[in-house]
Amino acid sequence: MSEDTTAAGSSGNPGPIAGPTAELPAGKPTDRPVSLLRKRLRKFKSLKRGYYSFLLLLALYIISFAFPILINNKPMVVRYNGEFYFPVLAFHNGETFGQKGEQAEANYTKLRQEFDRPGNPNWMIMPLYPWDPYHVDYEDGGSFPLEPSSRHILGTDDTGRDIFSRMAYGFNVSVSFAILLTVLEYILGTIIGGVMAFFGGKLDLIGQRVVEVWSTIPFLYTVIIVSSILVPNFMVLIFVITLFNWVGTSYYMRGEFYREKGKDYVAAAIALGATNRQIMFKHILPNSLTPLIAFLPFTIVGNIQSLVALDFLGFGLPAPTPSWGQMLEVGLKNIDKTWLIATPLGAMFVTLLLITFIGEAVREAFDPRVFSRLR
Repeated sequence: MSEDTTAAGSSGNPGPIAGPTAELPAGKPTDRPVSLLRKRLRKFKSLKRGYYSFLLLLALYIISFAFPILINNKPMVVRYNGEFYFPVLAFHNGETFGQKGEQAEANYTKLRQEFDRPGNPNWMIMPLYPWDPYHVDYEDGGSFPLEPSSRHILGTDDTGRDIFSRMAYGFNVSVSFAILLTVLEYILGTIIGGVMAFFGGKLDLIGQRVVEVWSTIPFLYTVIIVSSILVPNFMVLIFVITLFNWVGTSYYMRGEFYREKGKDYVAAAIALGATNRQIMFKHILPNSLTPLIAFLPFTIVGNIQSLVALDFLGFGLPAPTPSWGQMLEVGLKNIDKTWLIATPLGAMFVTLLLITFIGEAVREAFDPRVFSRLR
């Protein structure tokens, strides 16, 4: 043993530490632990197919809210006799633009033809695609449906309405319907399933029997009865379907709450005096959301299919609301007109395929085995 080492040991101070740890640079920040959520988001971004599908679908959905400006038969701006009008934002009857005796909304197709004449000082700026999902095109003599052409890129249906505009607006209707329905059924199912599992006992026993009886009620017959009493609209369908779709969510959340409430962190929260509401929504619920998040894209797919099926059967959104199910019904009536059925099927296929890719990526990113503490 050297003298330096002996001196250090005899003075009671530790000697210099051998090995690479003695060479750590001063002031270097230590790595902070990465949260589980951040790890899962990184994993989701690394799954390119699902991540890019999410970005594409999100971009299309955001753009769909601008369809009244991009896809419409109403001009964005009209300059008539030195004054400016904005028909896309406000109603203007035909007399406003010189169409005498026309108290209804102006015929902008004829008005555009008049403005295009040489020497006319008036002008208008039309949307990118100058047809909306409700306007009937009578310019070709009313022989419907019209085949795809430069005037209507995907043709018209059997009543003369543009197929492309109805498909585009139907995308917004279908996705909005599915998202809102998913949120409501998740909220209702989470509350019912969580309460039954957390309090247990007779509440859980009676609640399960009620859920079992409720789940036996035939959904389609209920929709038929409601449709015979009320005119089914967007919110009525949301309400009716939510009354049935929450059952599956409640089963998942009941099981998750039962699993989580027996863990040590819940016992610690009780010992610290946390209320039942705090334990349920602040401690247990955040740790029980993994199955809901993993099933979220597939739930949206199922809800889109539910709306399409109801519209196809005639119990969905009222005409002339643009919907893929109604377009499929028209295509089935005119099976020889291939564009009528290929367009909604193509739109459904692409949309559901993108959501399925997202669902696969979310399920893999939130798989509890990926970031398990035991690995």
